[in-house]
Amino acid sequence: MTSDADFKRAVQPDDPAAIVEAYLTTLMIPDPVAARAFIDAELDITFTGGRKMKDPAEAAAFNKSRYKWVKKKFERTEVVTGGTAEETVVYSIGSLYGEWLDGTPFSGNRYVDRYLLRNGKIVQMGVWNDSAEILLSRAGIVPL
Repeated sequence: MTSDADFKRAVQPDDPAAIVEAYLTTLMIPDPVAARAFIDAELDITFTGGRKMKDPAEAAAFNKSRYKWVKKKFERTEVVTGGTAEETVVYSIGSLYGEWLDGTPFSGNRYVDRYLLRNGKIVQMGVWNDSAEILLSRAGIVPL
């Protein structure tokens, strides 16, 4: 387990893309305690399906209810033009890979995350991915 101090040394507060990637990497360990080094106390998370959360531990618990394990393959991390050191938006775009709860491996599950950072801390996180559609298809409810 990596300490908060290790991450704070490794990531500069003026690099929003690096902050988001470090946060996601830490959360995917999963180490929600260390992930708190990158968030504001007023963090507002909206997961797929409109699920509201306030702490990285809630996101990790939700993932544990859906996946045996899951990781993100970063394809792009985009800092929106016009942001400032005080406030900026970052998108993380890529795919999920891992195992469903039944042990079936998966990959290529698209995701887009949107982050709002204020003064180097994540204050909002929006999460979208294909997991629900894939699970519905696996259950025979809808074709993919």
